[in-house]
Amino acid sequence: MPFADQVDTILFMVKYMTMNKININEAKTNLSRYLKRIRNGETIILCRRNVPIAEIRRLPDETSDRPRIGLCRGSFTVPPEFFAPLPEDVLATFEGADAGTGPAKADR
Repeated sequence: MPFADQVDTILFMVKYMTMNKININEAKTNLSRYLKRIRNGETIILCRRNVPIAEIRRLPDETSDRPRIGLCRGSFTVPPEFFAPLPEDVLATFEGADAGTGPAKADR
């Protein structure tokens, strides 16, 4: 058996032999206890008649992916010109016209 296959076998054994395997009835009876263990990082294999059907594990924290709103509060001021109407050539560009040619014609 090549070395890579041996490593794969060992990793498979470590993963599936060290996880807790529980049947559905056991999970229903002691759900709170298992949820605490999952919250602490354990993975549980849920079985039906001792046949694995699902893996239950903790979800990653979502807070690290979300941008934080208000981080720049007070570090700059929006000038009043920001709220002024845009020039016609800029508006035409937003509407799909080339700069300086006027508004775009609708597609037929």
